[in-house]
Amino acid sequence: MSNIVDPLVERIAARVRTERERRRWTLAQLADASGVSQAMISRIERGESNPTAVVLGKLSAAFQLSVASLLALAEGPQDDFEGAAGVRRGTDTAEWRDPATGYRRRQITGPHFPAEIAEIRLPAGARVPYPAAAFAFVRQVVWVLDGRLTFHDGDAVHELGAGDTIELGEPAERVFTNTTDTECRYAVILTRDTTP
Repeated sequence: MSNIVDPLVERIAARVRTERERRRWTLAQLADASGVSQAMISRIERGESNPTAVVLGKLSAAFQLSVASLLALAEGPQDDFEGAAGVRRGTDTAEWRDPATGYRRRQITGPHFPAEIAEIRLPAGARVPYPAAAFAFVRQVVWVLDGRLTFHDGDAVHELGAGDTIELGEPAERVFTNTTDTECRYAVILTRDTTP
């Protein structure tokens, strides 16, 4: 049983392949840069494997993109007009699901909006780690909307409840954890920075 809309898997595949080819990297070079095996990258690029959030974190770090940026590029409407603004219906927005944790992500803003905003649903008991490089060149705020989030920011651990926010500083290894028995829903607001 598929846990993701097939066109979104294909878009993620195309985005990873495009980012790799844009840099003129071989599969071996991307594997070395990311720590993801060549075989896995090949399966992702062919649309045969839905990457986990951890794998996307490693790939985005190698590309010097945030996970949000990598997914936003894949999730964005394919027929979007340059600079288009207007209503985006929730039912028209693709939702990506991490096959390992059940983590769900929905892009709120379109590709031409100056900030990237995504809604995340982290299931009870889920833990999603990201390498520090996934946070290079971005400014990011995490805003808890419902539930509780245990957020590891390097060596610091923050317990966040509904309404709490955390503005992320210098890149560090980060872990999003839901230690409760109910879903946690939060928003990620991200802008590109000129320096890591």
